[in-house]
Amino acid sequence: MNRQLKVTKSDGGTEAYLHTKVLGTINNALTASGQGDIVMAEDLTEVVTFYLYNKHNRATVSSSEIFTMIKAVLAATGHEDAALALARHALERRLKRARTEVLAVSMHEFSDAQKLCQTDRTLERIAWDKAHIARDLTDRFGVPRQTARVVAASVEEKVFRMEMTMVPLSLIKQLVLGEAAAMLRAERELQIP
Repeated sequence: MNRQLKVTKSDGGTEAYLHTKVLGTINNALTASGQGDIVMAEDLTEVVTFYLYNKHNRATVSSSEIFTMIKAVLAATGHEDAALALARHALERRLKRARTEVLAVSMHEFSDAQKLCQTDRTLERIAWDKAHIARDLTDRFGVPRQTARVVAASVEEKVFRMEMTMVPLSLIKQLVLGEAAAMLRAERELQIP
């Protein structure tokens, strides 16, 4: 593997192919189907990575192609339940993203909560897009792209676990600040000898 494969993300951005990301996806799928086996996940990840670097013969691959390949490898190796669990998880993510809106309201007082519950469309609503968080961190604050993507993914996970479909902008800002602080703290701890 003498070249670094690039992955084109659904938001149009690119990043380096990460073997460990595929490993995590496969391991999570196996675990979700009750077949958790890290050694098997490592072996299947090697298959995917080998194919991408040696048979794919391109410098870039889309994240959806990798996803399809992971499902195919799982199904072809007798892990159909894991392939189904992975597909189900991806569908649930798409549904959550489609159903979640960001409302341009800052929550400071009870009257702000009343604004949030308005059923009319007087508040500005923006469709959920974690890429917006990553771009904002990178463009406005100079956060490295990879770090910004990790923060955005973590914020998305928290929002989805709260099962909110109307999220105030002020909550997103607080979550971003909290995750960014945690990342900076972790980076600082790794640098201490």
